[in-house]
Amino acid sequence: MHSRILLIYTGGTIGMNRNPQTGALEPFDFEHLLHNVPELEQFDTQIDTYQFQPPIDSSDMTPARWTDISHCIADRYEQYDGFVVLHGTDTMAYTASALSYMLENLTKPVIFTGSQLPIGQLRTDGKENLITAVEIAAAKDEEGHAMVPEVGIFFGGHLLRGNRTTKQSAEEFNAFESFNYPHLVDAGVNITYHRERILKPDYAKPMTPHFRLDNNVIIFSLFPGIREDLIRHIIHTPNLKAIVMRTFGSGNAPQSPWLLNALREGTRNGKVIVNISQCLQGAVEMSRYDCGYHLQEAGVISGKDMTVESAVTKLMFLQSHYPDDPDTVRHPMTQSLRGEITAHP
Repeated sequence: MHSRILLIYTGGTIGMNRNPQTGALEPFDFEHLLHNVPELEQFDTQIDTYQFQPPIDSSDMTPARWTDISHCIADRYEQYDGFVVLHGTDTMAYTASALSYMLENLTKPVIFTGSQLPIGQLRTDGKENLITAVEIAAAKDEEGHAMVPEVGIFFGGHLLRGNRTTKQSAEEFNAFESFNYPHLVDAGVNITYHRERILKPDYAKPMTPHFRLDNNVIIFSLFPGIREDLIRHIIHTPNLKAIVMRTFGSGNAPQSPWLLNALREGTRNGKVIVNISQCLQGAVEMSRYDCGYHLQEAGVISGKDMTVESAVTKLMFLQSHYPDDPDTVRHPMTQSLRGEITAHP
């Protein structure tokens, strides 16, 4: 019994053509993409396609589009064995993170991929990314279950957990990395599945999709010389429910009394403030240094080793479930819901 895969084209460089007049990249018809990858016909896999009209530049991605992608998958979930989502690289890590929360108890692969060069160009990386993403999405184990029942990003020979991934390069074909979690799959001469790293869903339960997100959240980075009036302005924004605060090193911030007071005030007023490191690798450990301890006292919660993309989309997801209950949002922010946090003993 061969697999059925749905290929969802949202937009992105992989499906672009160069305009001969302007030299700029423009989206083209999806059929052209398939025409450029005749190898797909060699698979013992039925590949159906769904195209967003018009295609979305990934810089224009929004929570409403994430809901559209979730609906697209949820509505066709029973008909297919796996899903491959073609997406622009710039915000792919945000979309993959959001989808990991929106598709609860996922039992089938949802593999994001794309390319740094358009598929029609001679040196494109899109062909290899697309072909291997389809192969991984179709792969099953001895029991007939999906080998990778989670949201992943396949790029440059590696499958990474979606909600662990960050775009690391605008130039290299190896555009993504998951700094705090090892690769799920490595595709060299052979495709190696690291089964012990892959999430194990409950196959007795259905996949439960969620379509609501609450984007009353902001990300801000601390830096030497950050101004009190600007921080206070953010803290007092009326509809703001949550802040992802990018701190130094293992979760440190300036020990200015005004900053701690502002954060304390924000917490008191029901804002959820999550501490995420500006470093690509490592975790927030607020008990390690004195200043981290003071942040804890001000009500700031640790984002541990989550990525910024994962933290902000998780907040949107949780806030939509508990709209007027910041305490109920705080607790799951420190827990791993979809493998986005490393459980330390």
